[in-house]
Formats: sequence, C-alpha cells, structure tokens
Amino acid sequence: MNGEYTYKKAGVDLEKIKSTHHVILSLLRDTLRLRSGKIGEVYGGIGHYASLVKVGGDLCVALHVDGVGTKVLIAQLLGRYNTVGIDCVAMCVNDIICVGAEPIAFLDYIAVENQEKVPVAEIVEGIVKGAKEAKVAVVGGETAVMRDVIAGIDGLGFDLVGFSIGIVKKDRAITGESIQPGDVVIGLPSNGLHSNGFTLVRKLLLPKYDLTTYVDILNSSLGEELLKPTRIYVSSIMKILGGEIHGLAHITGGAYMKLRRLTKYGFKLKMPPPQPIFKLIQKEGKLSDYEMYRTFNMGIGFCIVAPPEVERSILEELPEAKTLGVVTKDPEIKIESWRGEKVVYSL
Repeated sequence: MNGEYTYKKAGVDLEKIKSTHHVILSLLRDTLRLRSGKIGEVYGGIGHYASLVKVGGDLCVALHVDGVGTKVLIAQLLGRYNTVGIDCVAMCVNDIICVGAEPIAFLDYIAVENQEKVPVAEIVEGIVKGAKEAKVAVVGGETAVMRDVIAGIDGLGFDLVGFSIGIVKKDRAITGESIQPGDVVIGLPSNGLHSNGFTLVRKLLLPKYDLTTYVDILNSSLGEELLKPTRIYVSSIMKILGGEIHGLAHITGGAYMKLRRLTKYGFKLKMPPPQPIFKLIQKEGKLSDYEMYRTFNMGIGFCIVAPPEVERSILEELPEAKTLGVVTKDPEIKIESWRGEKVVYSL
C-alpha cells in the first residue's frame, strides 16, 4: 500500500459525520422547549456525552444510546458472540458517567438477519456480564428479525445497540463548564481498541493476517486481540466523584477530538506508549500520528479533567491512572505522541 491510509479512505469520513451531527442537533433543538417548565425539562442542552433531564426536586436523569459498530463482524468471523454484549454496555455506561451520573439501568436492541443462525443467547450473556460489572439492571430490550435490512457473513448478520439511564443531582452534574486553563488531564488505560476504528482495522489487517493465527507482537491471535471487550470505567469514576472534578471524557470514535465536547479551551498532552495492537495498525497502514490520535484511543480510554490541587488524590485513588497534560487557553488540541512527534488539531 503506497502512501498514507486514512479512516476516510476506509469509508468513514469524520468531517462529514461531524457535519451531519450539526444538522441533526439543529433539528433536535426545536424539541427541547416542549418540556420547558415540566418534569423532563432538558438541563444543559444536547451534544454532550449523555443528555440530562430534570425529574423533580434537584434530581436529573442521564440518558445515552450507543452501539458496537462493525466489531460485530469480527464476532461473526470468529463465531464468538459472548463478548460484544460487554462492549455494548460499556459504550453506554461509560458515556453516562461523563456527566457525573451513576448508571442504574440498561436496555438492548438486537437486530438479526436470521434468528435461526444468530446465537442471540450468547450475545445476551455478554450483556449480562457487562451489566454486572457496571452494576446496572437490564430491564428490557427488543429483538428484531430483518432479513431485508441486516446482511452479515453467511447469514449471521446482526446489529447491537444499547440504551442506558443514570441519575445525578443537578448540582453534582459535570458538564465541563468549570474547566479552566491549568487544569490537569489524567488518563485511565484502555483494554485495546475497545469498539471504535474497526472499519479501518479490518481494511488494513484482515487481508494480511488470519484472525486465528498467533501474532508475536500481540502475544495472542489477532482475533483474540480484536475481540477484547471495551473496558467499563464505572467503578473507577464512582470512586472520585465525591471530589472536585471539572470534566470527564470517554475516548471513543473521533478519539481525542472528543475533548472538544467538554470545553472551548485546548489541551496539551504527552501520551504514553500504547498497546502493541496500535503499533501494528500504524505499521501496516503507514498511518501518521495525526491520523492515529484522531481515530483510536491509543491506549487511553478515559480522561479526567480536574484542578491541579486534587491531582495527587486522584492518582492515589486510581493507581493505574497517569497524568497526561493540562488544559490550555489556546483552543488547539496539541499532542506529543508516544514516538515524540507533535500533532495539532485545530478548530
């Protein structure tokens, strides 16, 4: 493959997705006034990791819906379905905690190509495992058979989506409004790719590697590495919510561009070495550091933004956490990669 490969060349245009999001948000804002002055009034607008609505007194409900994306194709190729449910729960509850809420319940939506081929029970096993880790009740769901819409591998196609709800007192909600230049950014390690970037990963790696073949740099088969479930950060974040926290960010699609959801200010980060899977992807795709850090989590799955005076207490409470950098007055996101290359993401 000559030249640099990108997520856009693989079929995912982040700029077009961003533009589409702006159009959708402009349409949705017309609905926000419908609950004004009533139970269900929207608090803090929309466009954050999770949306908040007032439900009486000082209590808010946090809402978020998300999916597993094309990681489901890896499950189909390997015939292993009991981990993507964990991903589905993680993608939802990890966004709920970004507004300081405690996740309390979860629902799933599973659309299948063929109900006789897709092992739905195995998928639900993963959902239950993830729910137990996140301490949320799975209170319902929907299974749809859509042969004319869902197409997968050998009739095994399925899509997996989840919806989570959480609760938080209004005066304890974390929206990013308190973020100031000089605040520290602390990162929690990921478990690998999590659930994002798989369209690009499949285009780069599957033509060159068999999913069941052992890969030395990974110390496992490629399939085992790709199906590692998304880490659930609920227990870690719940430990620190009693202290002063200014912002919380789940690093998923769009990677460190997601920090823009929190504040108008910028960030200056120095990143630690990522797991070997990211190095393999970068090598095989000849990807620039610029492309890597706007596509993948690069070893950090969650970021905490807090005033410098509480940095030490957070690191003591969460021993695996690492200080990555600071918030800057300059609105750019500046990253020094693990290789020492400096990349800048402008508005």
